[in-house]
Amino acid sequence: MKNLKWNLILKLSMFGLAIAIATLYWISSSIEPYFWLAILLICAYLIAKFSESKPFLHGFFVCILNSVWVTSAHIIFFGTYIAHHPEQAAMMQSNPMPVSHKTLMLITGALIGIITGLILGLFSVIANKIIKKKG
Repeated sequence: MKNLKWNLILKLSMFGLAIAIATLYWISSSIEPYFWLAILLICAYLIAKFSESKPFLHGFFVCILNSVWVTSAHIIFFGTYIAHHPEQAAMMQSNPMPVSHKTLMLITGALIGIITGLILGLFSVIANKIIKKKG
């Protein structure tokens, strides 16, 4: 955890907070992955540019924090989220696991945070190599 720029991580996670709010009302599940791809690429570039070391960990923690924002928003505003995402509601109804919908969102959000954290970590390492090579 030493040498991590927590201020940079927090600032980049604001993309996650913005998407958390936007997915409640405006962004559908079908186009959300495109927004995330763009955000991950922008974050990887900014991590490579503004962190001196540990690009993988910077990327990983940005996505962990993103998952906190998104999962929290979706759980707190569960009714609003489900009203705007009928396909998610249908998937939850067909879930064979005996857990509440909010618990399922919590588990899924954590797993997505870890997976996207690994992806952004990798993107950040690659961007770091490209930017450091040019500089």
